[in-house]
Amino acid sequence: VQLQAFGGGLVQTGGSLRLSCAVSAGTSSGYVLGWFRQAPGKEREFVAAIRWSRPGTRTADSVKGRFIISRDNAKNMVYLQMNSLKPEDTAVYYCAAGYRGLASIDLNQNSYRTWGRGTLVTVSS
Repeated sequence: VQLQAFGGGLVQTGGSLRLSCAVSAGTSSGYVLGWFRQAPGKEREFVAAIRWSRPGTRTADSVKGRFIISRDNAKNMVYLQMNSLKPEDTAVYYCAAGYRGLASIDLNQNSYRTWGRGTLVTVSS
């Protein structure tokens, strides 16, 4: 699996931004695609994840109701729609992939073996 994330930028508080992650073709159905973020001086944290070919998503409590993860298998893309952005959402966002088979979606970053380059999201106050 290869990943490439893009779509970051500068946005004002309350604004929206959509991140995209290009996933290599032929990715196995047992994979989970996730978004993580790392703010300056903080640990990397889970944001959201989605099964590549089966139903199922998980979203962190900190962004629930504001961020939506989705996928387009035909285009080999995973998206993170971010609405009502806050300054505390400022971070480098990473797309990651991990094989889970039939197991539940894991929020632990150690379950994700493949990482794309991060894309910076800056929310101005």
